[in-house]
Amino acid sequence: MTMGLFLTLAAIVVLLLLSAFFSGSETALTAARRSRIHQLEMAGDKRANLAARLISRRERLIGAILLGNNAVNILASALAAGLMIRYVGEAGIAYATVVMTVLVVIFAEVMPKTYAIREADRMALAVAPILRPMVAGLAPITQAIQALVLRLLRLFGAGGDSTWTQSVADEIRGMLDYHTREGSMRKHYRDMLRSVLDLADVEVGEVMVHRRDMVTLNIDLPAADIVAQVLESRHTRFPLWRDTSDNILGVLHAKSLLREVNMHGADLQELDVLRLATEPWFVPDTTSLANQLSAFRNQRAHFALVVDEYGALMGMVTLDDILEEIVGDIADEHDDIIDDPDQLVTKLSPEVDGSYIVDGAITIRNLNRAMEWRLPDVDAATIAGLVIHEAKRIPEAGQVFLFHEFQFEILEREGNRITQLRLTSRPTQSTTS
Repeated sequence: MTMGLFLTLAAIVVLLLLSAFFSGSETALTAARRSRIHQLEMAGDKRANLAARLISRRERLIGAILLGNNAVNILASALAAGLMIRYVGEAGIAYATVVMTVLVVIFAEVMPKTYAIREADRMALAVAPILRPMVAGLAPITQAIQALVLRLLRLFGAGGDSTWTQSVADEIRGMLDYHTREGSMRKHYRDMLRSVLDLADVEVGEVMVHRRDMVTLNIDLPAADIVAQVLESRHTRFPLWRDTSDNILGVLHAKSLLREVNMHGADLQELDVLRLATEPWFVPDTTSLANQLSAFRNQRAHFALVVDEYGALMGMVTLDDILEEIVGDIADEHDDIIDDPDQLVTKLSPEVDGSYIVDGAITIRNLNRAMEWRLPDVDAATIAGLVIHEAKRIPEAGQVFLFHEFQFEILEREGNRITQLRLTSRPTQSTTS
């Protein structure tokens, strides 16, 4: 083997190694987890700092890598073609094309990129110190190329800025769904994290306790009767009203009342319950849970009354209601035990035929979260509300409806309230009654 042949082969090998380096670096820096790089950067890792800078200027990075990669590939192919022509003749061009294509695809593309995908974070940190000066040195060339490309795109009407952008919240939701599907994250944790992201999109009116289910106290009752009602209840805060239940005068805390009872002893005639109450806090039903949670923290309060746009009382919301929207139902020693593994706020009983007996007051959000369904929750907050909205009337017990690829059978109705339904995700009939 002559010295010229040896040097040419050595040059081709070196160029292929450089091509593999460029290909692997491109994949590693684009596939690296930016959150992990950011954590290492905050911890003082200098390589992570360089990698973060390179990733932040991704167009310049890709331009420099492609420029270097194409240069070494073309040079390696030219050397191989010249070498083959010298020993084989004109047919050497075809041989060189085949051989170099195989070598480049296997050793300079597939192999380094496969490794880079598997070890993206580690490789990104390793190549960042090497690529940083190269990217800086090639910046004038890559900027000129980028400007030329943008002009050509504008010439063909494709150079405008993209109007589609993905929010950080949507990106995180996608990551949560992906990791849950891959089995690396439990569904319960995914639901909690998604609920945190959804707090800004959910209104207080969707999670409040309806005024029908509120425990309120008539301030005109004797103090002894009020004390008895407080002791019988499992709640700690009670709206006080006079004349009508809409006329809320204050909110009584059970602890304040019992402290006062302890001071008065058996004589409750002089006990002024209204004096113990705090001023009621009214919030609009359109307030987002994120804003209400922040307001609870700022006000150091746990309880608010919900009103509609006309000021009419709709219900109440507590800090626990918002927390339950995130972590699921929080049961205490006074709550009924729910054996359902998904810990729904209201009863959800599976039947043998695959259908479910559902409390009409169960929220659509909780049902979708527990059962992985996609029932719409834009026009109604509860399952009963969804049926009424779709049916355009208050149905009778025994009626069956088909909406959104589900069968809804009305089992019980009390007054104008649908209290119990049977839901089947795979309808057994195709008619609506």
